[in-house]
Amino acid sequence: MEQYRTRPAPHPQRPPAQRRGPRPAALPAQGGGPQAPYRRRMPRPRLTGLGGGLFACAGMLLAGGICWLLFGSSLFVYGLLFLPVAAATALWVRPADLITAPITVPIAFAAGVWPISGGSGGFGGQLMGLVSALSLHAGWLYAGTLVAALIAVVRKAVLIGRRRMPRRVAQG
Repeated sequence: MEQYRTRPAPHPQRPPAQRRGPRPAALPAQGGGPQAPYRRRMPRPRLTGLGGGLFACAGMLLAGGICWLLFGSSLFVYGLLFLPVAAATALWVRPADLITAPITVPIAFAAGVWPISGGSGGFGGQLMGLVSALSLHAGWLYAGTLVAALIAVVRKAVLIGRRRMPRRVAQG
């Protein structure tokens, strides 16, 4: 049985000589004239939902290890380090995966608090220490989740506003 093509054939590629010229390596500095020096832009990471979760978990495990080694398992310092990790996760996740930022941040808090939870004994003691640390420091957990949620909502509102802007201009 013969299968017919449902899409038109792609356009033949132009020879390399007719393609666009090389891209500029840097962008001009803001407010500069013709003699403005060129500077490189920092790359903007765009993490998938899974990548954002892994980033947050790795960051919080690192923060928990630092708190354990340098600050004697201080949950206050851990909470302070949680807020920038939550903000960075919400800022660096792709626009299509914005909903995952406020979901993965509390999971990362729980993953990172394990080294400093203070449980003793076997698995039960470690689990009780983890639950105790989560319940006693829920304020930090809520604050970081709120930071991630607010950043995600603002980013989504800006994206929606940018999509609607050309329509308003065309109608007006």
